[in-house]
Amino acid sequence: MAARATSGRAAGRQLKSLPKALKDHPEVDRLRRFAEWLDRHAAACVTQVDAWMVSSLPVPTGLLARVWPDEAWQAALRDLAIVGDDPDEVGFLRGATDSGELRVVNLDGETVRLSPRTVTLPHPVLLPDLDDIREFAAELGIVQRVEQIHRAIWRRPDGLAAKATQVRDFTGGRFRSRFALAARATSLGYRVSGGYATARVRDGERTVEASVWIGEPYWDDEVDTGSLTWQDQDGRALPLAEVGPVAWSEGMRMAAALYAGRVIEEGKDA
Repeated sequence: MAARATSGRAAGRQLKSLPKALKDHPEVDRLRRFAEWLDRHAAACVTQVDAWMVSSLPVPTGLLARVWPDEAWQAALRDLAIVGDDPDEVGFLRGATDSGELRVVNLDGETVRLSPRTVTLPHPVLLPDLDDIREFAAELGIVQRVEQIHRAIWRRPDGLAAKATQVRDFTGGRFRSRFALAARATSLGYRVSGGYATARVRDGERTVEASVWIGEPYWDDEVDTGSLTWQDQDGRALPLAEVGPVAWSEGMRMAAALYAGRVIEEGKDA
């Protein structure tokens, strides 16, 4: 049976849109839904890998080996900095075999094979010599799908007051409405609960929630960003001196990202 072109373009020129006769075809609809599923799957892989990285939880190498053949998982995992049995040996993940062996480029530029039982994808605030790692990654042309080594970080300063529980560095960011501020928080991936934008972070052995005040839920007028605080799993406000490095960095990152969307008055610096 001879094949027949359905587009009417014998020259093979790419069309800007589907011909009307094809738009409602069942096969086209199935392909469209499959493409949408692929997009959701890719986004879910990135979200999961980001969660592994932020929490710095051990990930079984066998699990990495099982998901590696999936291109969406590969894209999310490739070139992430990982740590195996030696916490001081950092390398960039380049591959995983069926047997659970990982192919890694170490900081000497050598490709090595590792087979630890688990690996961690460290939060960048925990990486030693982060500036050197960033410089080396730039030399290799590494681009990470999950923001890790170039993720903005904040380190907790020394000399904090013993009873202090709030950070006010990013207070006073004005938004035209509470809805606009809440929408920004949601678009950045943060949860909005009551009058707060929140980020739950596993830091070491405990889970901590960072919160930024964004105003009463039904407030229709202008609103300013409020203080940043941290709470433990029981809802107790943590003294700043008790906040761990990852929770501190992620809380400050959230507060800074919300503040960056504020209304800038003409003639004032951003």
